Amino acid sequence: MKKQGIIALAISISAFSFAQKKELKTAEKAIKSSNYSEAKSALGQAESLMSAMDDKLKAKYYYLNAEALYANGKGSMKDIDSAIASLSKVEGDYVKESEELKQKMVNSLLKTGNTAYEAKDFSKASNYFEKTYRLSTKDTVYLYYAATMSVSVPEYDRALTLYEELKDLGYTGIAKEYYATNVETGKEEILDKATRDLYVKSKTHIKPGERTTESKKPEIVKNIALIYVSNGDNEKAIAAMKEARAESPNDVNLILSEANVHYKMGNTEEFKKLLEQAVAMDPKNPELQYNLGVIAAETKHPDEARKYYEKAVELDPNYVNAYINLSALILAEEKPIIEEMNGLGSSKKDDLRYDELREKRQNLYKDAVPYLSKALEIDHNNLNAAKTLMNIYSILGETEKAKGLKEKVDALEEAGM
Repeated sequence: MKKQGIIALAISISAFSFAQKKELKTAEKAIKSSNYSEAKSALGQAESLMSAMDDKLKAKYYYLNAEALYANGKGSMKDIDSAIASLSKVEGDYVKESEELKQKMVNSLLKTGNTAYEAKDFSKASNYFEKTYRLSTKDTVYLYYAATMSVSVPEYDRALTLYEELKDLGYTGIAKEYYATNVETGKEEILDKATRDLYVKSKTHIKPGERTTESKKPEIVKNIALIYVSNGDNEKAIAAMKEARAESPNDVNLILSEANVHYKMGNTEEFKKLLEQAVAMDPKNPELQYNLGVIAAETKHPDEARKYYEKAVELDPNYVNAYINLSALILAEEKPIIEEMNGLGSSKKDDLRYDELREKRQNLYKDAVPYLSKALEIDHNNLNAAKTLMNIYSILGETEKAKGLKEKVDALEEAGM
């Protein structure tokens, strides 16, 4: 009886082996006929027998499964992910075939990604570049392309994940770049070394050279920080900004980005400190002067604010907002004057004081007029400047000017400006 049992078991194992080979052969034949649906069905049957497969059959199964899922480039993104996962399990036999399929997939994915990029479909391009990297992890540049494309969409959460992966990998993107000048166009062209040497030898190109490209790490840590800013994750943003600034200490925009985060958090002193650093690095930047003026005004330092606004318009005579803010600083002095006027009595002394204050108020308006007029001259459709100037002329009794501006204000409001 024991002997019969052993014979029965051997027959059972043989049947399993035959079934496995049959299903894999069916799948292989279907793939060659581009019948990927039938191939998937056969592979599904084979998968149920996986536990009884030897290593050679398993390798064949994973390879064929990847082929069926990829479907010669017609597979979905989900199928491509599964195909990549299947190829990663191929060991021993079918490694050579697996590598050939990987290269075929890389070429196809890269071609589709480039086509999507040229069509400005950055979301699709990003996905295909990422899949290219997953297949060929030595080519980290494709992961970098995927991240930059995600920012362009924008798909910030996805971009953040990819940038963090690049950072963890220690990716810098530093590479040797070969170039030569095209004789016909006079323009420098980036080429691979063999092509450049060939062109130079054939004399279509001159002035060959090579150089090392700049590191992408500062850009990566900067974008991580900026995405945190965009997502409102202020604490992480500041930590990332400090790291980014350590990578690029002379990047004024990074200082400004960190300053803006502090401003959003209400850290006005830190905001001002960072702006002053930026100004020291870029003293001819009118926007920096303007921003310092804003913070000075908000922290009740009008004289300091005025100095910054005046510097901004000195550097950029067409800086509209600086002119408007200069007029706002002047008009802000009106409030205590009005309060005092309203608190006066009817005595002769009070009447005299009222006249003094009224003249002082009138002079404030007159001081504000040139700034508002300049703003309106630069930006004809500035409703805020037009309204304020109209009201000032009305108070000053300059009726014709007020009437002309009233027509302008009505027209701007009607146009939805």
